[in-house]
Amino acid sequence: MLALLFDKQLRLVSNYPEPNVQPNEALIRPHLVGICNTDIEITRGYKDFCGILGHEFVGTVVACADPQWMGVRVVGEINSACQQCDTCRRGDTSHCISRTTLGINGRDGAMAERFSLPIACLHAVPSSMPDEAAIFVEPLAAALEILEETHLRPSDRVAVVGDGKLGLLCAQVLRLPGCDVTVVGRHPERWETLHTRGIRTITKNSEQFDVVVDCTGQPDGFVIASQLVRPRGRLILKSTFASEASVNLSTLVVNEIRLIGSRCGPFAPALRLLEQGLVDTRPLIAKRYTLRHAINAFQAVPNQLKILLEV
Repeated sequence: MLALLFDKQLRLVSNYPEPNVQPNEALIRPHLVGICNTDIEITRGYKDFCGILGHEFVGTVVACADPQWMGVRVVGEINSACQQCDTCRRGDTSHCISRTTLGINGRDGAMAERFSLPIACLHAVPSSMPDEAAIFVEPLAAALEILEETHLRPSDRVAVVGDGKLGLLCAQVLRLPGCDVTVVGRHPERWETLHTRGIRTITKNSEQFDVVVDCTGQPDGFVIASQLVRPRGRLILKSTFASEASVNLSTLVVNEIRLIGSRCGPFAPALRLLEQGLVDTRPLIAKRYTLRHAINAFQAVPNQLKILLEV
C-alpha cells in the first residue's frame, strides 16, 4: 500500500505491507489525516520513532472482528493500552507503561491507505459532522484536557501563548467557562475567529495572568509563558518538541508556580463541541494535499495552520 514512512528520513513508499487485522483491533481506511506539530518534531528526532506517521484522522472501518463497527466512520484515541498493568487497572490507560501510540511510539500511524487501531480506541462520528470537522477531534480533545486537569473559574484571567493550530483551539475551549482569555501570538491574520468569540489578541504583553498555557511548539515558549504567569499562578505546558528547553527552576520556586503538563484528552466531549458548533475549526484548514504529495505537504507546514492529507 501507499504510505508515508519516516526511518530517519521522510519518504513515500508504494509497497508497504498492509497490516493484518489483530484480535480486538479494526482495520481503518482513512479519509483525511492531519499533519500535527508532533509529526514535524518526529522528523527532527522526537521519540526516535521510525514508521508510518500520522495520529489525527477520520476514516472508515473496513475490517473488524466486531461486525457492529464494519463500515462505521470513526476517529480514534491514539494511545493503545495493555489493560493489565497497575496503571491501566487504576483507569489511567493513556499512561500505560506498555502503551503504543499511533504514529508516535511503537505503532504505525494513519498516513497510509490502511492502518490498525484497537476497537477500544474508536469513536463513531455523527452523520451530520463533515470529515473536515471530525479531523480536529484529537487536537480539540487535547485542548479539553486542560479543563480535566485543572479547575478554571469564570473570574480567571487566562493567556494562551501561541496562535498556531493548538493555540487557537485551546483559546476557544478556555473561553467556554467564561474566562477572560488573551492569545499572545504573531499572526494577526489568524485572529478573526477569536475576536468573534470575545477573545483578546496581542503580540506583546507585560501583564500577568492567573493561568498561562504554552502552545508555541518552540523551546523558548516556556520562557515567554513563565514571564506571564502571576505568583502562585498555573503554567500549563501543551508543547512537545525534539530539542531541549532552558528552564529557570528558581523562578518557579520563588513565585510558587504550579507547573502542569498536559497531553491527550477526552474524545466524547470534543465530538459534542464540534457537533454543536461551539468550536469553529473551519478557518484552521490551510491546504489539502493527496497522500501521494505528502512530502510537499510537510514542506508547506511552516507558517501554515492545519494541512490535511486526502487518502
